[in-house]
Amino acid sequence: MAWNQPGNNGQDRDPWGSGNNSNPGGNNNGGPNKGRGQQSLNLDNIFSKLSSLLGKAGSGGGGSAGGGMPSPMGGRLIGIIAGVLVVIWAASGFYTIKEGELGVITRFGQVQPTMVGPGLNWKPTFIDAVRPVNTKAVRGLTASGIMLTADENVVRAEMNVQYQVADPIKFLYRVTDADNSLSQATDSALRSVIGKYTMDRILTQGRTIVRDDTKQELEKTIQIYDMGLKVLDVNFQAARPPEEVKAAFDDVINAREDEQRYIREADAYANGALPIANGNAQRMIEDAKAYQARVVLEAEGEIARFAKLLPEYKAAPEITRERLYIETMEKVLGKTNKVLVDDKSNNLMVLPLDQMLRGKASAAPAATTPQAEAAPTNAAAPAAPSTTTSTTARPQTQRSSGLSSENKVTQERADAYRERLESLGLGRG
Repeated sequence: MAWNQPGNNGQDRDPWGSGNNSNPGGNNNGGPNKGRGQQSLNLDNIFSKLSSLLGKAGSGGGGSAGGGMPSPMGGRLIGIIAGVLVVIWAASGFYTIKEGELGVITRFGQVQPTMVGPGLNWKPTFIDAVRPVNTKAVRGLTASGIMLTADENVVRAEMNVQYQVADPIKFLYRVTDADNSLSQATDSALRSVIGKYTMDRILTQGRTIVRDDTKQELEKTIQIYDMGLKVLDVNFQAARPPEEVKAAFDDVINAREDEQRYIREADAYANGALPIANGNAQRMIEDAKAYQARVVLEAEGEIARFAKLLPEYKAAPEITRERLYIETMEKVLGKTNKVLVDDKSNNLMVLPLDQMLRGKASAAPAATTPQAEAAPTNAAAPAAPSTTTSTTARPQTQRSSGLSSENKVTQERADAYRERLESLGLGRG
């Protein structure tokens, strides 16, 4: 039997207490009540009962004859309002996650392991909450400040960090504020690294080392706190001395640049001078080798010449010795213009070789023709060389007669000396 089926001598067993005993005309209204009692329970009936109870409470137990019955129009109005509220509640649950974002779901404040992807989604309002986190965007922060170096100098440094969100859940709930925590970790890592190096190295050659060391320190901190972040790049933007000593450091930097410029100029000069020096050295080496070969060959030639003279010397030592002496004197005296001759007396004889050589050069063409004509006639005569020599000496004596009186005696002595050499077979040619 249904709980609202009529019974008990025609009285309704409605648990809401809406019987018709209080109405004198209750028998006339039994039909509609009975028909409504047979319907299934729905929201309209519940709201109707609630409205009747509220109506009774508002009227103080009912002041009119029909106060015991709820108003049908009031119940339906409340049902409509409730339906509208349900529709609004359901519609308010729709939301959109943008491209590149992930939604972190919390149900009654508890984080759910699953995340919502991009697109249109729905959540039960007042039950679930969704926080979108962009995991594709590259974020950046800057850490700067005045820091102490290893050589107890003060430097103002700036560092820029680029990072992404690797795990949205850890990024939101592992620490209170991941961005602020990363900023503090960057400042701490930068100060730690700056304190390891001197100011000169930080301002000049150590910028790359500072950058790499800062990135390593920052990654270690992120790994320890597990903040759900991933460091992409670290840029060491600027490092400069304080304004009070900036001029002095600028002078130091200018001096260092001048040093590098001078070094480059010296390298350029060395690159130009070294090939020339190497070429000169190689030329001197080749000249030395050529001189060595020439000296060796000349020595070998002298040895061969003396080896040929040795039999002649053994055959006629005096004549060979005299001939060698005369040839040597010819070589030595042939390079001088004047010769002083000591004839074992108190007088010194001066030989003007320059004038004699000039006179011999001018007399050479005239002496050639008589020799050529005399050669056939005197070919059989054994004394032909002596005749030619005397013939040659007479023109020379005649040409030298025009000299000054002070050189006449010298010329005669020279001619006599030459005739003596020719008679001994030791003359030139």
